[in-house]
Amino acid sequence: KAKGQKGKKITLKMAKNSIRISFDGGRRLDLSHMGITTFPKCILKLDDVDELDLSRNMLKKIPGSIQKFQKLRWLDLHSNQIEELPEAIGTLQNLSYLNICNNKLTTKNLPEKLNLLKNLHILNLGLNCLDSIPTSLGALKELKEIGLFDNALTTIPNSVKNLPKLKKLNAKRNPFPDSEQEENADSIKRIDKLYLVQEKDLCSSCLKRCQEEEDNLNKFKNVPPSPSKKPSFPLLLTPNSSAKDNQEEWRIR
Repeated sequence: KAKGQKGKKITLKMAKNSIRISFDGGRRLDLSHMGITTFPKCILKLDDVDELDLSRNMLKKIPGSIQKFQKLRWLDLHSNQIEELPEAIGTLQNLSYLNICNNKLTTKNLPEKLNLLKNLHILNLGLNCLDSIPTSLGALKELKEIGLFDNALTTIPNSVKNLPKLKKLNAKRNPFPDSEQEENADSIKRIDKLYLVQEKDLCSSCLKRCQEEEDNLNKFKNVPPSPSKKPSFPLLLTPNSSAKDNQEEWRIR
């Protein structure tokens, strides 16, 4: 029983045996799903890895010594019990992927220096206890995807929504006001080109197809809306109660 409370002890030999070659040839240290309760200090001797996976453990804190992993491009901490991140995480300038989904992070405990990760492409903060997003995250100009789903957000700052390279913003299942619900809950959609033509410029088969599509749309418009249900946010109370079995969709490919 006492051993279970302390969690599994990771030795340097175990860590070395857990190094894998990632899909792009990098060195990945995979310590996921190992029952770890405290950050294993021995892995600081393996600070030359490109990827570090500590997901699906029972970690509550990440130490400032994480800054030793200066080559790190990919850091996965999802599905732990992390309540705060160190300011030192802002020194990981090569980081392009950071997954902190399904933890116990609050807005207060988000490090201010998170906005120093200038090369970050993907950031997953879903399934936490965030009630707001710092406007300073608007400094992450390379960000392409951000997950904010299943939090306690009522708004998202424009500095984040208007990031120049942002293609996907998942903010579903947050208690947004009705006026912002649809805008914030759906992924960002950017239209590169839009072509408009007149009926006379369409061939008969294309015109017929367009008319059929229009008729189908009109049918949906005439259907009375179903009674709306009061939104429920059970995960806001227990953010660790569930997590996606497969987090690979958030990984750069």
